Amino acid sequence: MKITTPILLIGSLVLASCGSKKPVTNRVEGKAKKDVISFAPKVTGRILNIYVKEGQTVKRGDTLALLDVPEVSAKIAQAQGAVNAATAQEQMARNGATPDQLKQLQAKYKGLKEQYEFARKSYERATNMFNDSLMSPQAYDEIYARFQGAKAQYDAVIAELDDVKRGTRVEKVNMAAGQASQAKGALQEANVAYSERYVIATNDMEIETISLNPGELATAGFALFNGYIPGSTWFRFTVPESKISQYKKGQDVKMQVLYNNEELNGTIAYIKQLTRYADITTAFPDYQPQDAIYEIKVQPADPGKSKDLLVNASVLLK
Repeated sequence: MKITTPILLIGSLVLASCGSKKPVTNRVEGKAKKDVISFAPKVTGRILNIYVKEGQTVKRGDTLALLDVPEVSAKIAQAQGAVNAATAQEQMARNGATPDQLKQLQAKYKGLKEQYEFARKSYERATNMFNDSLMSPQAYDEIYARFQGAKAQYDAVIAELDDVKRGTRVEKVNMAAGQASQAKGALQEANVAYSERYVIATNDMEIETISLNPGELATAGFALFNGYIPGSTWFRFTVPESKISQYKKGQDVKMQVLYNNEELNGTIAYIKQLTRYADITTAFPDYQPQDAIYEIKVQPADPGKSKDLLVNASVLLK
């Protein structure tokens, strides 16, 4: 009896433990999520000031940070100079010649006309003398060449004077106007880039992290502020194929937040298959290796009640 008693006691303890074993609860755990958003500068610059703090909620249009972008300031000065030059060229093309330029051209015309008349008369006298054999062919050719040169200069100044009186050609005016528009566009682009030195919130946001500090270099497109959209809380659950038949899109469900035992109601927004085992986020996945895994997204029935939930908090789907 002394030998068998311990054996009986051990056997009874094993049976008692087996009898008291609780069945595995058929529960599905998930996580509370919020839509993520980030703000990044459009230009590269050194951070001068940061006007917000981590954990702060900002509104659309709030100024988050100020950058120092000296390169853009230099581009503005260059573009402004190009605009001034191109605008002056356009104005000059539209106005045509000035009164002083017209006087100079008229004086040039009179001088070349006198030279032409003198050369013409000399050529006529030389022709008569050459016909009477009173002038050598060489001397006659020289007088003829001077006459032709004077005539060419006279014709040129007549054409130049007519062009000035008619005004600048339309093509030249359009070309000057196009250059002025191009310069103004470059200036506008530089001004827009300069205004981007302010990082402005484009949406309401709960700031979670600020990536850089004042004095550091922020490159264009780098996410400087990261956080969540207020009131965007939703819930994510992963369910194996063996249990997915219990849930349908549009179905109303009940949930319980584990860290504060708060009861919530929600509606299934979608059900989609996950492609990898690593995507499973349920704390106690009840699945078989051959089962497909599905993600269930649940939207809360009362967004105001769930807006203050902690991100990635565990939630039980009942």
